[in-house]
Amino acid sequence: MRRLVAAARLARLAPHVLHGLWIVRTKFGRLAPAQRHAHIQWWSRKTLRILGITLTASGGAPRPAGQLLVANHVSWLDIAAVHAVLPQARFVSKADVKHWPVVGALVSGAGTLFIERASKRDALRVVHQTAEALAAGDCVAVFPEGTTGAGPELLPFHANLLQAAVATGAATLPAVLRWHEPGARFSPAARFIGEMTLAQSLWRIAAARGLGVDVQLLPALPAEGLDRRALGEALRAEISARL
Repeated sequence: MRRLVAAARLARLAPHVLHGLWIVRTKFGRLAPAQRHAHIQWWSRKTLRILGITLTASGGAPRPAGQLLVANHVSWLDIAAVHAVLPQARFVSKADVKHWPVVGALVSGAGTLFIERASKRDALRVVHQTAEALAAGDCVAVFPEGTTGAGPELLPFHANLLQAAVATGAATLPAVLRWHEPGARFSPAARFIGEMTLAQSLWRIAAARGLGVDVQLLPALPAEGLDRRALGEALRAEISARL
């Protein structure tokens, strides 16, 4: 039965994904930012609904001025979960994602900044890009763990990208993502870890029963007076306490 449910969900997801790709390639260039954000939020929320994922959001909205959103990282669907709540967020993502079929084009259209994580020079470039975006009033989102984890325990935070908030004086907005399912406070089905492929993860998610994600926005933390490592430790402590 779960295989039939998964197959039905994926059959509905395929045209939705292609529709999103069509919007990005034919409309986004002509739309005002608020219109693009509305499309991103609609597409992200519908993606979650098609996959049978219940979204719960709590916490206040970010202020209009630029903020650096900092979140824990469990699933490749974390971006859709955040965009369902904060469609204006521009993510910093590993460069590999840019080359994923279809997904790469979608996240590029949403204004994602790509980084070669193994290159210190490229990290410096993205810090400058992030600082420019924050100074322009954008909301930029990062996963400082650098990769996905199992959920309950946070991986160490890499503080390099937090330098953008320190340099610009932008506030940082901690966000807590918790994927859950019946009988499991932290969902095994949502985890994207180890040698799991994107296709394998998509099937596990589509076949899951009662999968949900909680997105909680915590009060903003000022970066003033902190270096990037101290800021990373403070953000990690806030997110870990809520998990």
